[in-house]
Parts: sequence; C-alpha cells; structure tokens
Amino acid sequence: MNRLAASLTAAALAAAVFVSSAHASTRGAFVMIAAGDTVALERFERVDARVSGVVLFKPAQLRTEYAVQLNADQSAASMTLDAWRSTDLPTAAPLQSAAAEFVGDSVITHINGGARMAFPSSAGAVPYLNPSMLLFEQVARRGLAMRRESAGVPMFMVAGGKTIEAVVTRASADTVVLSLGGLEIRLAMNAAGDVTGGAIPAQGVRIMRAESLPEGLLVSAKPDYSAPAGAPYTSESVRVRTSEGFELAGTLTKPKGMQGKCAAVVTITGSGSSDRDEAIPFVRGYRPFREVAEALAARGIATLRLDDRGYGESGGNAVRATSEDFAHDVEAAVKFLRARSDIDGARLALVGHSEGGLIAPMVAARDPKLRGIVLLAGPAYDGARIIAFQQRQALERGGASGAALDSLAASAAAETDSASRVNPWLGWFRKHDPLMVARTLRATPVLVLQGATDRQVTPEQAEILGRAFRDAGNRDVTVRVFPETNHLFLADPNGWGDGYSSLPDSHVRREVLDVIGEWLAPRLKN
Repeated sequence: MNRLAASLTAAALAAAVFVSSAHASTRGAFVMIAAGDTVALERFERVDARVSGVVLFKPAQLRTEYAVQLNADQSAASMTLDAWRSTDLPTAAPLQSAAAEFVGDSVITHINGGARMAFPSSAGAVPYLNPSMLLFEQVARRGLAMRRESAGVPMFMVAGGKTIEAVVTRASADTVVLSLGGLEIRLAMNAAGDVTGGAIPAQGVRIMRAESLPEGLLVSAKPDYSAPAGAPYTSESVRVRTSEGFELAGTLTKPKGMQGKCAAVVTITGSGSSDRDEAIPFVRGYRPFREVAEALAARGIATLRLDDRGYGESGGNAVRATSEDFAHDVEAAVKFLRARSDIDGARLALVGHSEGGLIAPMVAARDPKLRGIVLLAGPAYDGARIIAFQQRQALERGGASGAALDSLAASAAAETDSASRVNPWLGWFRKHDPLMVARTLRATPVLVLQGATDRQVTPEQAEILGRAFRDAGNRDVTVRVFPETNHLFLADPNGWGDGYSSLPDSHVRREVLDVIGEWLAPRLKN
C-alpha cells in the first residue's frame, strides 16, 4: 500500500439522521484503493447548493473537473465538466468541455460549446461521473432526503448519456448502501450526510476520506511503454494519422536483430476507451496487449498497439464514434505500417479482443491482403442479444428472480432502447450482426479463441462464429476454447466480472499467448 493510503484515517462517526436540504460548507478529498494501489483521487468542495471537484482516474489516464448546481431536493439543476489527460498540467486547455441542464425527464447537453443534444432521463436525477465518490455521496443524500427505508434515485451517467436507478438503503445508523444492478457500494456516513469511507466489495475497492491532497498528486506521470533493459525487442513511440485528420498515439514493438523487413500485427481493443495495452481498472497488472507484443516479438513479429481515439495520448473524440469509426482507425494503422521501410506490408495481421474481435473481420472484409485475423472473445450474436443477456445475468446475480426479474429485465431493455436513439455507438452495436460479416471472408485465415468461463461473450459463440467463416468457403479457420478461462483470458474457474480484481494471476494464460504465436508465425512467413 502506498504512503498516502496508509496515512489516511476515517473521521469519527456520529448518530445518523436523514439529511436536510441545507448544505454545510465543506472541503476534503477521497482516495480509492484497489489491490493495494491508489486508482483514483478526488478533491472536492461543497458550498451551499453547489458541489464541485476534480477527479483523477489513473486507469483511464483522465482528470476531470466538475461542478453541479443542486435543487432543494438534492437532485441536479445543472452541471459543467472539463476533461484533461491525467498527465496534462493544470494550466493546459481542456480536451473537452461540456454543460448540462436537468429539465424534467431530459438532460440537455452542449459539448465544447457545440450543438444541443437532449438525452432521455428521469425527473430528479443526479449526474454520475465515474469514479467520483462525492457524486456517490450526492446520490445517497438524494435518496435519504426522500425519507424512505429504500429509495430509487435515477443516476444520469455522464459517460454514455444513460440513466440507471440506484437504490439507496439505510443499512444501519452509520451505513448507507447503494445498489446498482448487481453492484453494491457501502458508504459510511456521518450525521451531516458526509461520506467518511466505504467499499465496493465485489471489486475489492476501499474508499478513504482525507482532509486534503498534497499539491501535484492530481497530475500523473506519463505511462511507460518502453522496452525494459535487456529486452529482446525494441519499443518505438509512433503517431498514426487517421482519415479524419487526428493522430493516434502508439507503440511499435519490434524484435531485436531482425534482418530485412518484419511481419507485423495491429491490436484492437474491446469496448470502452482503452490505452494501447488494454489495461483495465481494478485488475492490477493486467496489460494483455503488451504481453501479446512481447510474445510475438520472440517469434520475429512486430506489433503496433494504439491508444483509442480520444484516450491516453491519442487525439480525436469517441463520444459519437461507432465500431465502424474504430474500424477506420485500424485501417489507418494498417496503412501506416505499409508505409514503413522496416515493415513488410504484405505480411500483416490483426489481433482483436471482445469488440476488437468484432472490428477485425470488418477491416479484413475490406482488405483481402491481410494474412490473418485473431479474434479473442469476439461476439457471434448481435449487440441487442448480448446486452439483454448481460443485463439479465446481472439482475439474477443481484438476487432478482421470477416476475420481479422479468419486470426489471423489461425495464432495462426499454432504457437501452431509449439510450440507443441518442448514443451512436449503442445504436450501431445493437443492430450489427457479426455473422453477416463473417460469411464474406472466404480466404482470410481466422483464429477464434474463447474462454470457457466467459460470462460476457458466452463460449458457444466461438463455434458459431467459426461455422459462419467456414460457411463462406473459408478453409483456414481454427477455433480453440480454453477451460477455466474468463473474458480477459485469465485463469478463472467461474468467470464472474465482480471477481476479476481478486484473481491471483492477472497475466494472460501462457497457453493462449502460445497459440496466438504458433498460429500467426507460419501465416506471416515470407
């Protein structure tokens, strides 16, 4: 555990009462800790009917400053938001700015001072910016102000524009529980309605409160993508210009001592913005694409991995982008490699994980010169079916059953349908049929890899996807399903997402890396 976390102590708790509409003027900070590491820091201020703060979310490499004006019932009237890369100095211009007004059952937004967008929501909503603990506190205050044993509070998710319901329950005199589907957040609250600590048990997260944060902590050091000393490969920082004019930042890994031009692969991340290593929050040390690059370098193959558009060091904006747009970014990466004198543009392949396994066939369908595609947990079903399954599974895991389960699932489906009308990515994903694309790839070699305990893209989809490629007449299709392996290709006997952070090993299974390398090497030969 780092020194900052070790030095923090929780404030004394007083007898709890329902929060009144008056707001004390307070300042403070929160620290979020997972697996012994600080993953998020937040400095905040609450003055009268205004709450504001700055959140540094280390896994997302993002720093966000927000301010929310409150109504008397603790719901939101308006919000402003500015976002920077976590490594940007406080004096830098924000990458993005937004303003929102909460009017009845709608949220009206303006991004970068641009066009007005209206998102369907619910009256009395509270905005939520992941992973702000102060806004969790505000959700709890809103629920307690309703003076019920359990109260539903609509939460407007700033990232994605979707509204979900949090159930706020007074568990004891000094404990409030927020339930979000199958996820439970336990908050210690004092008589003034201040969160003094808490936990997200399923993710192994602890929340600690401090009086202040030392200056400089809200700016991160740049992530290190370089090759370690003595590594048998080199790592070069590169910039890839896209068809839309912005640049993607990335790392090109090449084996040392290679004579002539290298074969190469481009990695494609899954859904949600990711860095080039596809690191994810709350799974300490998980950097799958770095491990893929290292494994391929040992076989004489170069790897280009990129920060997603609008993320890390990359330019562009993902707010209104769809998987089709991300496919164009991959095509720009392929074009970049073909223009390099040290890469053999005739010997290129793609490796995509999850949504990346959906995108790779789209790119290959337009580029028959690719020597192969590797799909790691690539979906066979359309997005509507996948989302419905995941929603129902989360509700069941949260304890819902019978008629209550059916009702909640129907409500979740209606919310998704509504959100898909204003969220371009969701609208596209719900309708896209991966099997239609698979049936167009008649000659591109395909490797489909799947974990047997994957709870996000279920294991039977691997063979369904493989069959679709074969139905097109493709004679080079390989399907492998790894036992006790989850969606992240980690060793995991049950595969539940809420257990990822507690797994003993956060490295991609060695046999998965070996299969990727053994399959690609002969197909990328001169």
